[in-house]
Amino acid sequence: MSSGEAESPVFDTSVAHIARVYDYWLGGKDNYPVDRAVGERVMQAYPDIVYSVRANRAFLDRVVRYLVGEVGIRQFLDIGTGIPTANNTHEVAQSAAPEGRVVYVDNDPIVLAHARALLTSDPAGATDYIEADLRDTGEMLAQAAQVLDFSEPVAVMLLGILHMISDHDDPYAIAVALMDAVPAGSFLAISHPASDIDAAEGAEAARRYNAQAAEPATFRSRAEVAALFEGLDLVEPGVVRVPEWRPRSEIEAKSPSNLWGGVARKR
Repeated sequence: MSSGEAESPVFDTSVAHIARVYDYWLGGKDNYPVDRAVGERVMQAYPDIVYSVRANRAFLDRVVRYLVGEVGIRQFLDIGTGIPTANNTHEVAQSAAPEGRVVYVDNDPIVLAHARALLTSDPAGATDYIEADLRDTGEMLAQAAQVLDFSEPVAVMLLGILHMISDHDDPYAIAVALMDAVPAGSFLAISHPASDIDAAEGAEAARRYNAQAAEPATFRSRAEVAALFEGLDLVEPGVVRVPEWRPRSEIEAKSPSNLWGGVARKR
């Protein structure tokens, strides 16, 4: 479903949803009591979570600027978009290349309700929003092809989303399917909560989140996150804590974060 086709999305406010919890951590207002309660419980277990999610937004900004400015990418498939905030993918991309084309994907109706904020494209480019589940890669890619040209390189953005895919649903197969659909010269960007950074605090944070959330989260090790890039060429510095990926300053590099991140190119 594209944003233009959707009306009156229905919200389930009885359980927490990751997009709304993230919105709470980022200081937004598009969340409900259950989201705030879960957010607070996670913060008690891992007080640096707010710094971590902000580091993830900064990572998005640096990745998009690198891909547009240094590599020449002009198309983005941003999956697990979340509720719009500052410096969304199309804003960063089109500030450097107005002709950039961006398709956003999420499965939370509240994100759909805010999709208009994601569709304020530069006239030279294009943006669209798809309500879809990452697990249904075929349908998602078919809809994205209405805006993106899959014969030209595409940057696939999976920032802070694959931990919502359980081992049973095979995030590795999903990453392969997405990269199989794009040509050589395309890129995959991933950020993912770590099971091996602040391990005890992270495990307790995940337990508290999973106890009240609609969908459970699975934290993964650096080796497990690196395996998501199998068959691709990692861009330096490889898989690192997200503040350490091409930071703008030493202070930024030292920011607290329990997220692994990386970017890789398809040969």
